[in-house]
Amino acid sequence: MSPMYYLDCNATAPMSTRARRAWLEAQNQYIGNPASNHRLGQRSDNVIEEARQCMAEFLGGGTVAEDLIWTSGATEGANAVLAHLAHNSFEEAQVWVSAVEHPCILAAADRWFAHRVVRMPVRDDGVLDAVQLESSLRRDRPAGVCVQAANNESGVLQPWDRVQELCSAWEVPLLCDATQWVGRVGSKGLGKCDFLIGSAHKCGGPVGTGFLKVRKTGPSFNPFLVGGGQEAGRRAGTQNVAGILSMVEAFRESEERQPEVCERIEFRGRVERAICERVVGAEIVGGATERLWNTVCVTLPELMDCRMRWVVRLDAAGIAGSTGSACASGKEEPSHVLRAMGVSPEAAGRTIRLSSSWETPEDVWDQAVEVLGEIQRRFGVNAV
Repeated sequence: MSPMYYLDCNATAPMSTRARRAWLEAQNQYIGNPASNHRLGQRSDNVIEEARQCMAEFLGGGTVAEDLIWTSGATEGANAVLAHLAHNSFEEAQVWVSAVEHPCILAAADRWFAHRVVRMPVRDDGVLDAVQLESSLRRDRPAGVCVQAANNESGVLQPWDRVQELCSAWEVPLLCDATQWVGRVGSKGLGKCDFLIGSAHKCGGPVGTGFLKVRKTGPSFNPFLVGGGQEAGRRAGTQNVAGILSMVEAFRESEERQPEVCERIEFRGRVERAICERVVGAEIVGGATERLWNTVCVTLPELMDCRMRWVVRLDAAGIAGSTGSACASGKEEPSHVLRAMGVSPEAAGRTIRLSSSWETPEDVWDQAVEVLGEIQRRFGVNAV
């Protein structure tokens, strides 16, 4: 079997060496249920409380350990927060979500607020217009606002800090999905958000582990999952000790590697220029604004057969990429993110996302550039 080059880390990143080591050590050392009263159980409880303190320090913004709830991932966190907001708002209250949110936010909003979901538009570069949001807040007060920190498809960074300032000024809670940000961009300050969700598996941690930061003010947090007294009664279910320790180690590693980010952004720029040189007609999505260093979203030219997809050709050539969100890429309809950015449905079908991890070798990107050029040479509309 020919080798595969993995560039789909925004869907799931391979576990980092350090996170894998932490997971294995925890599996061996902390076998007790954290809710048990015996010494082995208390050892497990102690280490997840230490991890909670570490996570609070990573997030900053006044976050304390008691603000954090361990979850199974961002999808659970999104549902928990939106169910809580719906439970504590009047019957006609709306929730405002950016038009480029991850499906876990959009679907949870639709479930818990039914026909009271307002999608806030973004500019053509994919960035939410904070000025327009401020104007809207002057006229009305939703039950909550949902704005991600970084987009999973385009890599575009959102002005979450400015949005939090506006929401605080008008006493409207903000839910920020930091899943793609935490573990890639410095996390200090994210804790100022009222509600914050994230997952381990996007940044080198294990699948099935995440966190939720809840606001200090307002009604007590309503548990989304019931059946036990874990997490101070805010989330039932036995905590995944090994997953939590592995996730925190992945985040710690990312924080230590933040000095590399400028160099990584420069490298991404070189990759994008190389793609545009090798593939005539390629256009970088969101290329004029700040984006994640690990993400390249590019609209490619037509192939000879309109049913032929670039992502399928890439896969056949040994490059694992994506057409967008892993939670939505199996659908036939165009990406809602690209549609919100003004990309036509036809062009959206020719758009791919390539995303790496801290440990992805540079030559994997070199190989991807070569393969993209070769695909156009062999299958492009002008191929001979």
